[in-house]
Amino acid sequence: MPDMFSPAQVGSMETHNRIFMAPLTRSRADDDTDIPADYAASYYEQRASAGLIITEATQINPRGKGYIRTPGIYSAAQTRQWRDITQAVHNAGGKIVLQLWHVGRISHSHFQPGGDAPLAPSAIKPDVEVFFNGGMQAASKPRAMTLEDIQKTVEDYAHAAKNALLAGFDGIEIHSANGYLLDQFLRDSTNRRDDEFGGSLENRTRLLRQVTEAVLAEWPADCVGVRLSPTSTFNDINDSNPLKTFRYAIDMLNGYQLAYLHMVERFPGVAANNRELYIQSRLREAWQGFYIGNGDYDYLSAQMAIKSGYADAIAFGRPFISNPDLVDRFQTGADLAAPDPDTFYSGDKKGYVDYPFMTEK
Repeated sequence: MPDMFSPAQVGSMETHNRIFMAPLTRSRADDDTDIPADYAASYYEQRASAGLIITEATQINPRGKGYIRTPGIYSAAQTRQWRDITQAVHNAGGKIVLQLWHVGRISHSHFQPGGDAPLAPSAIKPDVEVFFNGGMQAASKPRAMTLEDIQKTVEDYAHAAKNALLAGFDGIEIHSANGYLLDQFLRDSTNRRDDEFGGSLENRTRLLRQVTEAVLAEWPADCVGVRLSPTSTFNDINDSNPLKTFRYAIDMLNGYQLAYLHMVERFPGVAANNRELYIQSRLREAWQGFYIGNGDYDYLSAQMAIKSGYADAIAFGRPFISNPDLVDRFQTGADLAAPDPDTFYSGDKKGYVDYPFMTEK
């Protein structure tokens, strides 16, 4: 069986190892234009030894924004800046895919064009706070999307996917996890619609299906992955029967022969209970393609997951923040540097591009 350091074939993408960099919101984009910072190219280039980099969540349109300084992929200027980033990663021998994002109801009218209410499947206010300059504020009550809103959003996913192709990415990840828009449509706690996008499992998965097909109109299936988080309650979300709901969604996604499924199994420091572990194991069995596990893994648990055949690769988040050479540290048994949480979203170079490599100590 392979281990973390074995090469992998992820759809059409060949990776040098199975240590992937998870998407990490870092709040370094320009807040007016949603253009990634100039020094973001250095940040991603430093981490190009990862088998695959999955970028920070990137909004497909202005309505998809929910936090300060998050990047977009809907304008020409954003696309040009991302092009510089992909070239830096490729020049360093790495692979990089873009994660497409719409936050849905996890937003505030401050971020919405014209100060409008955020969009959601149903007008249910989440019990969460969103990140502003100077602190956190309660999310605004959303409005239920019209059929026209839904159609426009699907078109915006297609446009963003086309821009990602122009920007030189190796692939696309559709973010349908962590309580954001596509996840909100899947779950019965947030989707109370009585039209063709609500009620039955066929209806609740309809938007994910339409978005997937819109992206596949721009990209081959073997360059596209999807992220799910079936047992997560992050962003005030849950489902009455996650095993049934996400088994239906996975069976639907299996039909497209996508490059991978990226599963959020748990969050750092949050242990899974037996019910959640059972659900995850059943859903893992249902997925027929390349499987990326994500859930507070360390070196030993990641090796065990890959060697046992449970996972094909493991995505690491916070360890990559403070260890740009995480692959080398794992391979040599070196200690890992601890990240500074105060700089996770601070908006400048500190705690972003200044973590040293082992050779720089």
